[in-house]
Amino acid sequence: MSRTGMPPSTHTEQEDHPWEIEIPDHPPRTDSPEYKQSRATMNRIAREVHGFYYGPPPYQDHHGGGLWLLDDDGWFLARNLAGIEWASQFCADPARVDELRVNARRIYAGFPDAVRELGIRELLDTPIVDAAGIARWTDSICNASVPLTAELHTGVLPHGGGVHHYPAPITEIQTFTRGDFQLWVTDRDGHAHAVVPVAPRGSGDRRVHVLWSAPGSALHAEHRMALAAGRRLVLPEDDDLARQAFARQDAEDGQ
Repeated sequence: MSRTGMPPSTHTEQEDHPWEIEIPDHPPRTDSPEYKQSRATMNRIAREVHGFYYGPPPYQDHHGGGLWLLDDDGWFLARNLAGIEWASQFCADPARVDELRVNARRIYAGFPDAVRELGIRELLDTPIVDAAGIARWTDSICNASVPLTAELHTGVLPHGGGVHHYPAPITEIQTFTRGDFQLWVTDRDGHAHAVVPVAPRGSGDRRVHVLWSAPGSALHAEHRMALAAGRRLVLPEDDDLARQAFARQDAEDGQ
């Protein structure tokens, strides 16, 4: 019986004809002058922010649609409706990207000092109508502007769960989870999974809810069955993955 309470699959599938495709590397690309300036500005500003939310430098530059704003307390970061990765600009609709520009302009209307300091008045006021406009926006400080540590940006488990390899709703949990709870846990086959508690700290409930399971793992099969049935996959407190998740908390509590 699976952890979901449902009977295991009654059949197996196997492919005897492996396949492969050739995926060429992208053409070598050179950082544009706009991107070099954006990256330098981003790093300078982020270093001025005490206790920056995404952690200390060094930073990698995530094309995450960050909007740096300035008020009496200094610089702070907001996020636009969407960020545009360098490669994704080539499928972007100019009209949709222009909506991001308009949204940013409306936000910046309340922060004229930031507009002046960043030198983005003309960028904000110029409609995006073609590929050149998309490229300029993509590498600008209004898009290529979110400073992330290497672990949070391009990290691969077990060293770090980066947004380029794992779902953002999961990776972002890393930025606010308690230090005594283990988000990423590993099964006996070496697969990493993401779990969260089902109840508040101190409740005595040590069960965990599986949010993300590694494709190809046994847990992933159970996870999919649960989701197909419209249920959460909750592991009991004596499950090894649940024990891992609470191990630090148990050590601090002397359990």
